[in-house]
Amino acid sequence: MSSTLLSVKGQVVIPKALRESRRWGPGTRFDVTETPEGLLLTPVVAGDKQPLAEGLAALRKLASYAGPAVSVETMSEAVAAEAARRNPAPAKRR
Repeated sequence: MSSTLLSVKGQVVIPKALRESRRWGPGTRFDVTETPEGLLLTPVVAGDKQPLAEGLAALRKLASYAGPAVSVETMSEAVAAEAARRNPAPAKRR
């Protein structure tokens, strides 16, 4: 059995031998579940990739955007117009 300490930031170091035996490298994500015995760490396995259109639809849903799809060109034009409105060109000297 190994032991570790909880840092002031709430971090726990998993002993190196345990990390290596499970091949848990830096950046490994875990689901943390409370059990009667303590906490259970379960590595999160990356899900299957989905088509771009489905991923973008999911992002629009998360952002609660219900309007029509807008092209990148239209968005770029709107950004440029707003930048020009907020930062007008200085008047020319005579």
